[in-house]
Amino acid sequence: MTTRTDAAFDSAGIRIAAHLYLPEDVKPGAPALVVGHPGSSVKEQASGLYASRLADAGFVTLAFDAAYQGASGGTPRGLEDPGQRIEDIKAAVSFLTTLDVVDDGRIGVLGVCASGGYSLAATAGDHRIRALATVAGVDVARQFRYGADGTQDPAVFQGLLDAAAAARTAVAAGEQVAGLPLFAETIEQARAAGGEHGAEGFEYYRTPRAEHERAARTFDWASVDKLAAFDAFVQVPLIGDRPVLMITGSRAVTAWMTVDAFQRLTGPKEFLWVDGASHVDLYDRDPYVATAVDRIAAFFDRTLAVAP
Repeated sequence: MTTRTDAAFDSAGIRIAAHLYLPEDVKPGAPALVVGHPGSSVKEQASGLYASRLADAGFVTLAFDAAYQGASGGTPRGLEDPGQRIEDIKAAVSFLTTLDVVDDGRIGVLGVCASGGYSLAATAGDHRIRALATVAGVDVARQFRYGADGTQDPAVFQGLLDAAAAARTAVAAGEQVAGLPLFAETIEQARAAGGEHGAEGFEYYRTPRAEHERAARTFDWASVDKLAAFDAFVQVPLIGDRPVLMITGSRAVTAWMTVDAFQRLTGPKEFLWVDGASHVDLYDRDPYVATAVDRIAAFFDRTLAVAP
């Protein structure tokens, strides 16, 4: 039986809260995976589900809360800082290398949604990551700039930048500023603003399906201009000959970002369309998650194998 224990590690001076999953009868020299969560999520949601199932498949796995979010430290709360998010993944790899049970030459990364984009950038700059998989991977900066489906009016993001600038000025004057709301108040409002993708996000994050008290409902406004200058895919060619598996759903409106990143890869790469799955379906719904986990486990079994 897989066991889950609380863990913590340092990421650029910030305490990161994590869950470490150990397979039954695990032995020294085991392969290990860092599992990153979607934007606004926490380790108890999608990333924890994937970490648990992949531990059942024999991998040591680590799911963690991003800095400034969930049970991790850092202020301001709710900050989505791309540079820090990438550092968190690298710090998680460092933590795994300290465990006696882990072979530090057999470490991979799985990124879900926003962590799919961040993990591409982390892998590009960290040669300790031997292989990478993403599920419904997106560049969250592109999503802010262009919308989940890539058709957002550019004026929307310009308005967000105006609001972010005003918030910075207000904070400098000592004022309290409410964060950027991430969700509508009702599923009907979410559907009106973001179509079925918006409605599915509301259902996942704001109903008993997966709601969690520590999942972010707002982002600090400084997140907006930090994301404005970020591109998760620009360093993808630096991944080189390390293998990458990218998975998305046939109904995922965000699939255009996964396809974009996949086309930039220059080394061994695999792509899986999960038939019938939307973006959010891949967070927690079977048979979609089961299909993804089976492919991910087979991929890492092969790419993290001990060299003959």
